[in-house]
Amino acid sequence: MQWILQIPVLFFSVIVHEFMHGYIAYRKGDDTAYLSGRLTLNPVPHVDPVGTILLPLMSALAHMPMIGWAKPVPVNPYRMNDPRADMALVAASGPLSNFSLAFIGLVLLKVFLVSGLGGFGALAPVFYMLKFLVYINLALALFNLIPVYPLDGSQILLNTMPYEWVAVYERHIPYGFYIILILMVTGMLKYIIIYPMGWILYLFARVGLAV
Repeated sequence: MQWILQIPVLFFSVIVHEFMHGYIAYRKGDDTAYLSGRLTLNPVPHVDPVGTILLPLMSALAHMPMIGWAKPVPVNPYRMNDPRADMALVAASGPLSNFSLAFIGLVLLKVFLVSGLGGFGALAPVFYMLKFLVYINLALALFNLIPVYPLDGSQILLNTMPYEWVAVYERHIPYGFYIILILMVTGMLKYIIIYPMGWILYLFARVGLAV
């Protein structure tokens, strides 16, 4: 029954992720997300049938931390001050927001443990939701940094690589979703996410922020 606690954490996390894309784009001169009503934390405009419903279900069945995405926020790089550099920053803001949420979750868990509350009593659901906040956001950040379209990693790479490499890299775009699906079905995605997540949690544990 852990999914009952994981789903609201996932929804909150992917909405913050998309909101940050829109907010950074807005700060860089593109008000497309704002004008389309997507610069909001209201979950309704952000729900995506595949990313918000199907992928979390597949993650649960594969015994992975729940991952997914919300409906992509519309962004027009040509309305930004520096289209390439700003678009890379907009793409990076999503995973960075997830890393930030994971860090906040770790700090709050530390407060729980130091205060002696732990995972007991009436506050136990809150304690476990904070644990899921850490796991899910680390998984989301690492998942979105995979350099396969339409994930944020592809936009970061596309807008930072030398111009002469762009045309070659773009050839994978029509097949991006199928590449992600193959990574999930074969179980390779679990290793792409779980191993780096373990290293990150180990580093946090070394400074006293253990889950």
